[in-house]
Amino acid sequence: MLTFLGFAMIATFLVLIMMKKMSPIAALVLIPALFCVFAGKGAHLGDYVIDGVGKLAPTAAMLMFAIVYFGVMIDVGLFDPIVRGILRFCKADPVRVVVGTAVLAAIVSLDGDGSTTFMITVSAMYPLYKRLGLSLVVMTGVAATANGVMNTLPWGGPTARAATALKVDASDIFVPMIPALAVGLLFVFGLAYVLGLKERRRIGTLVMPGDDAEQPAAEAVEPAGERLLVATGSATATSTSTGSAPGSAGSRTGGGSGSGASDPAGDPAADPASDPSPYEGGVQGLDPRRATLRPRLYWFNAGLTVALLAAMITELLPIPVLFLLGAALALTVNFPHMPDQKARIAAHADNVLNVAGMVFAAAVFTGVLSGTGMVKHMADWLVGVVPEGMGPHMALVTGLLSLPLTYFMSNDGFYFGVLPVLAEAGAAHGVSPLEIARAALVGQALHMSSPLVPAVYVLVGMAKVEFGDHTRFTVKWAALTSLVVLGAGMLFGII
Repeated sequence: MLTFLGFAMIATFLVLIMMKKMSPIAALVLIPALFCVFAGKGAHLGDYVIDGVGKLAPTAAMLMFAIVYFGVMIDVGLFDPIVRGILRFCKADPVRVVVGTAVLAAIVSLDGDGSTTFMITVSAMYPLYKRLGLSLVVMTGVAATANGVMNTLPWGGPTARAATALKVDASDIFVPMIPALAVGLLFVFGLAYVLGLKERRRIGTLVMPGDDAEQPAAEAVEPAGERLLVATGSATATSTSTGSAPGSAGSRTGGGSGSGASDPAGDPAADPASDPSPYEGGVQGLDPRRATLRPRLYWFNAGLTVALLAAMITELLPIPVLFLLGAALALTVNFPHMPDQKARIAAHADNVLNVAGMVFAAAVFTGVLSGTGMVKHMADWLVGVVPEGMGPHMALVTGLLSLPLTYFMSNDGFYFGVLPVLAEAGAAHGVSPLEIARAALVGQALHMSSPLVPAVYVLVGMAKVEFGDHTRFTVKWAALTSLVVLGAGMLFGII
C-alpha cells in the first residue's frame, strides 16, 4: 500500500507541475500532505514536516547566503572578465553560445556546489540568450546536465556518501570512473553542439538591437518548419535569409527587450545601479558602468572567493557557516555604508525568498516520504523485483536503478538507505562494493534536475524558466547522459 502511495504521490506531483496546474511550492506542500492523510498517518504530519525542515534547514541557510555572496560578487564585477571572455568566444553564433554554456557550467562545477555553478552560469549567459532570442530552457538543461556529470567529484557529495555508506575509500571509487565521466562530459558537449545547431537553424542570421541606429527594430521570426523548444518571448533578433552564415551578427537596432523583462537601458533617466542584476533588463546584461562596481577591490574579492571555495573543498567549516561568514565579509568590505548594504540585500531578496521557500516546501515532501515509510517500501520493492539471475550483474542493476531512485529520492536516502542493500545483494554473487559504488554515481546527471534538489530552483528561478518546462526538456537528455556514462563504465571494465 505504501509503495503504491509513494509512486502515486510522485507521479501526481510531476504531472501537476509539468501541466502547470500548480506552482512547485504549492505542489510540494499540498500533495504530500494529502497523501499522508491517505496513508492514515495524518496525525503525524506535523512531526514529519518538522523532521524534514530540520534536515534541510542547513541547505536553506547555505543557499540563502550563497545567493547573497555571489550576488554581491556579480554586483561588484568579479565575474565581468569571464562574461566578456564568453561573449567574445560566443559572438552571435547559437552553437558557440550553447557549447559555451556547457563548458562554463563544467568548469565552475569544479567547486562542487550546484547553486554556485548555476548562479555564475546564468549570470554570464542569460543576457546573451535573451539578446539572441535563444531558448532559455536549452541553457538550463545543458547547465544542469553538465553540472550533474561533474557532481561526482569527491568533494561534490555523492562520491563521499557512497564511500561512507559502503566503507570504502572515495578515491578508489572516483579515480577509476574518470574515463567514463569524461565520456559523459564529452557527450554533454556534443549534445550542446546539436542543440546549438537546432537553435541556429531556427533563428537564422541575426539582426540584433543596438548595433546600427539605421536598422529598425524587428521581432524574432521563426523559420517555417522549425519548432521553438520552449518560447523565450524574446523580441530582440530578426531572422533573415541574406545568405550569410547562420548565427553571424548582423546590424543592431536601438531598442527592444525580451518580452516580460524590463529594459532599464532603454530609459535615459534610469539609474544603471538601480538594477544591477545580470539576469534582468533583456539585452543590457552586466552594465560596465553600474555604480556597484568595485575595481579597486577586485583582487580582494577574487582572493576571498578562492579562499571560500578552498575552505569548502577542505571542509574547514560547515558550508552554511562559510557562506554566512563570506557574505557578511563581502558586504562589509565592498559596501561599508549601511544603506548600500541594505540595497544589495534587497536586490537579491527575491531569489533568496524563492529558493528558501522552495527548500522548506521540499522538506514537507521529503519528510512525508521518509516519515511514512513510503521511500523505504519503494526502494525495497524495486530491489525485490530484480530477477535472481541478475545477481552477477548487480553493478548494472545498480546503475540503472540509480536513475529513478536518485531522481525521486534525496542523495542521502539513496546512498545511505538503498545502496547498502544493493551492495549486500551484489556481494552474495561476488560483485565488489567498489563496482556497486561506481555504478551508483551514474544517475547524478539526472539527479541534478530532480524537484528535490534545491539548486535546480536557483537555476530555473534566475533563468525565469518554468520548472515544468525545464523538466520536460531536460529529463530525457539527462537520462541519456547517465546511460552513456553507465555504458562507458561497462565498456572500460570499470563497472
